[in-house]
Amino acid sequence: MSPSASPALQQQRRGFWLRTLHQWHWISSAACLIGMLLFAITGITLNHASKIEATPDVSNLTATVPADVLAGLGDRQEGNAPLPPPVAGWLEDELSISIGSRQAEWSDVEVYLSMPGPGTDAWLNIDRETGAVEYERTNRGWISYFNDLHKGRNAGPAWGWFLDIFAVACLVFCITGLFLLYLHGRQRSMTWPMVGLGLLVPLLIALLFIH
Repeated sequence: MSPSASPALQQQRRGFWLRTLHQWHWISSAACLIGMLLFAITGITLNHASKIEATPDVSNLTATVPADVLAGLGDRQEGNAPLPPPVAGWLEDELSISIGSRQAEWSDVEVYLSMPGPGTDAWLNIDRETGAVEYERTNRGWISYFNDLHKGRNAGPAWGWFLDIFAVACLVFCITGLFLLYLHGRQRSMTWPMVGLGLLVPLLIALLFIH
């Protein structure tokens, strides 16, 4: 701001930046409010994961793929590739599971499909000779589900995009908040000591207590 600017012009500029920063601050806070609550709560549950008991629920299913559907596997011998749509569709209908376009591991004797998800682990195996299907799913509960969402573990690309957008909204929220602190700092003497404390406390803990 130019030293020669009149008080009225300085006040006008200050008012413009205050309105703009307040607008972006409340928009970003509204956009990331629920996400911040989720990440704050799951931060606590992750930090105390060893103290939170959970009993995994394991379910097993078996089936036999009909010969005409089994023939849809073709003559692929090895490598990674999705299941053919007729086979995936039959499995989804028969076992009530979502196969999607996941990559399966192929060999000359079996097809193995890993299907992990937030809070769950699952796998499916197809015997290529007999058509015998084994499916196992382990559900570790809602806390594990939200903990995995916190980490982005096995949550898919859509959740990955959400995490990126959420992170940008948090950055906007923090940066606009910092500028608002700067503009209001003169009237609030504890502003910068509190900001410095917010930096100093985690820095000292990292230096002194993390080895």
